[in-house]
Amino acid sequence: MEISDLFWNASLDELKRGYIQEKASYTCLLCGEKVEKGVVYTYNNVLYEAERYMRIHIERTHQSVFEYLIGMDKRLTGLTDHQNQLLQLFFQGKSDKEVQQEMGIGSTSTIRHHRFALKEKERQAKVFLTMMELLKEKDEYAPAFIAPHQTAKMVDERYDIIEEEQEKILTKFFTEGPNLVLKKFPPKEKQRLIVLREIATQIEGERAYDEKAINQLLKAIYEDYAMIRRYLIEYGFLDRKPDGSQYWLKK
Repeated sequence: MEISDLFWNASLDELKRGYIQEKASYTCLLCGEKVEKGVVYTYNNVLYEAERYMRIHIERTHQSVFEYLIGMDKRLTGLTDHQNQLLQLFFQGKSDKEVQQEMGIGSTSTIRHHRFALKEKERQAKVFLTMMELLKEKDEYAPAFIAPHQTAKMVDERYDIIEEEQEKILTKFFTEGPNLVLKKFPPKEKQRLIVLREIATQIEGERAYDEKAINQLLKAIYEDYAMIRRYLIEYGFLDRKPDGSQYWLKK
């Protein structure tokens, strides 16, 4: 299961702590890092059991679950830029007066009003989430949608993808066989998204590739590797240093 699937299928409590517990390991919902149970890990010359070490991983790699979530695309969080900034300042422990001064808006009563509006949004979200959970028990015709990847730059109608549709597109554009080989690059946006997502599964999550290495990997999949590389970056699957000296799977 891809990390995006683990993320979107996680419970609220699992999302809050940023990892899930599996039979033999703990898995970070933010990047897919696994920590094996029964293993003692060392950090700064201190020994930690697996679950504590997973929490250290989240702090060290992602700062916090909040920092990771607030940095997601606003089409995924449902927040405006204004609400995003407010939440960040509240999370930092700023008082209403400090928030008002930093943002340069209204008065402290204005900030209290924003707090109230965010609380209303929370209540609405709880009601909506409960209704959707109840709907799952009754809606036998609901299609199985593919969750958007967490690093998507802009979530729109291209992400309206169901499992059956994805399977047809993968079969159409990739050859059969043990190795992933692209027959041709799709002309339509949604098809491109599905194809690029599949190609991204071939990139090792914890590895930084130099330009030659990433080119070799992509060239084995499709002859126009430079185009594939460019689209992987454009669609938020791949990231790189400004000078192009290193590439890595975006998390």
